[in-house]
Amino acid sequence: MTAPNSLFAEPRIEARSLPDGGMVLRSEVELGPLPRATCDYLRHWAERAPNRTFLAERRADGSWRRIGYAEARAAARAIGQALLERELGPARPLMILSENGIDHALLTLGALEAGVPAVPVSTAYSLLSKDFQKLRYIADLVEPGMVYAADGARYVEALKAINLKFAEIVVSQNPPAGFRTTPISALLRTGPGAALEAASRAVGPDTVAKILFTSGSTGDPKGVINTQRMLCANQESIALVWPFVARRPPVLVDWLPWNHTFGGNHDINLVLRNGGAFYIDEGKPMPGLIERTAANLKEVSPTLYLNVPRGYAMLLDHLERDSGLAENFFRELDAVFYAAAALPQSLWERIERLSEKVLGRRVPMISAWGATETAPMATSVHYPIARAGNVGVPAPGWELKLVPNGGRLEVRVRGANVTPGYFRRPDLTEQAFDAEGFYCPGDAMRLEDPRDPTRGLVFDGRIAENFKLSTGSWVSVGALRVAAIAACAPLMEDGVLTGHDRDEAGLLMFPSLAGCRSLCPHLPKDAPLATLVREPAVRAALAEGLRRLNAAATGSSQRIGRALLMTEPPSIDRGEITDKGYLNQRACLTHRAELVERLHSDPPPEEVVLADRSRL
Repeated sequence: MTAPNSLFAEPRIEARSLPDGGMVLRSEVELGPLPRATCDYLRHWAERAPNRTFLAERRADGSWRRIGYAEARAAARAIGQALLERELGPARPLMILSENGIDHALLTLGALEAGVPAVPVSTAYSLLSKDFQKLRYIADLVEPGMVYAADGARYVEALKAINLKFAEIVVSQNPPAGFRTTPISALLRTGPGAALEAASRAVGPDTVAKILFTSGSTGDPKGVINTQRMLCANQESIALVWPFVARRPPVLVDWLPWNHTFGGNHDINLVLRNGGAFYIDEGKPMPGLIERTAANLKEVSPTLYLNVPRGYAMLLDHLERDSGLAENFFRELDAVFYAAAALPQSLWERIERLSEKVLGRRVPMISAWGATETAPMATSVHYPIARAGNVGVPAPGWELKLVPNGGRLEVRVRGANVTPGYFRRPDLTEQAFDAEGFYCPGDAMRLEDPRDPTRGLVFDGRIAENFKLSTGSWVSVGALRVAAIAACAPLMEDGVLTGHDRDEAGLLMFPSLAGCRSLCPHLPKDAPLATLVREPAVRAALAEGLRRLNAAATGSSQRIGRALLMTEPPSIDRGEITDKGYLNQRACLTHRAELVERLHSDPPPEEVVLADRSRL
């Protein structure tokens, strides 16, 4: 375990004021020359540490299947040659439907080696969707030359839903009935030849490595072009601010889906760049699957643990109950990292208390901010922080511009990490950049300390999410949502803030099934959510949580006057949630407009919970 004071590089930030009251922030640390492509990382470790474990996954019998760096490179080269023989390339990419796995990784590495764009698609679009609309849109847009499904039978309905006229189907097992398929073993038997050598030499910084799709607020997914420059710039920048990842090859136990930039770019490339080991966690922060994550962490000690807030919330329940799990989890841990959504302070404090109990000290907790369009890191925490919310300073190699917008500072990004645009959507590309070439993600930031930019930035919500009450006060949705989760623990899993042009803010709440059940010990253990939300104990706990929240508020924009417990989970098809568990506020409000009206009607219907007892 690395000593805490040697983990990070000291922040060195230059701040330049703008005439409109904004500013430009940049790191004084130069990024330096970049590798030609990510396949250079693989070649380096295949030569230097050929037998070191690179990837590992559980077999059906529970044992670990491991693959070393030399074996991974040989497989990638064979696959790369096979893709070229099938005439895949920039106009005929590789589309991957399946969840994380070694074969998924090898196909991606083979595509990167051959200069073929990889298009990993959210498994939710294939396995949870009812209409397959988003999957069809993506397939029609990218026109893949090959589609991979690890388990063909499991993905048969998704395969039926898309146009496969010019695409070869590759599977690892269980060929789907009614389709001609190729086993991945056939690709692996291909001998690398002159075509691969030429294609690999042609891969460079501007080569399209991946097309990653974001859900967007409404409408069709957007295909973000990820170049080799973006991927390499991210990893070289990380190494400059987190030197500990280069000093000790990182060991990750990670579930984050590879169709997202967090898991598929940040995490796996962090291991690849630094010669570490990536243990593929088949668990997820969901009932019935978080237990698998706990089992993996009881067996493998990570050196860095990365997750989203929902993942920490569910994992902590297991860590706090199982001392053996907690000891193995913290044993080699250099740092705990969270991103993708704001971490409630209550979760932060639980992690700190547990690390102090196990290690006698606090494990550093760090974060970052970015987007699919920045592949993903734009800011990084590489200094001690005392509480959740700080997302760091600009990482070496890029600039952040803060522009006044509606009383807040809108953040924009420019640098080697930024996408050249959206695949086959020049209209969206034009809208995403300002006149100076800064990418505009629509987020707001503020300085932790206006006098000292090295203290970092604090996420200040989405520009489009915040709204005004009828009083004219602005509601900061991001901050109020996090405060509500903490105040209403353990009842609230997530929620959507309401109240645009109304007298008070409201809350459409997605309740925690486990939290509701803990408040109703008199009911059967398998009591459904529809029963639990009507229980007086649950409604009373929600009202008390709202009162706690409001007691600490300093104005109407920080209070929630009413709430409604929802039993219908957020929908992937409607874009209300990603498969990382991140809610889309705008999409939820659009598709639940009737509930919003019901929540704010007067007199309130019986199912609405009021914070003020006098109004009950």
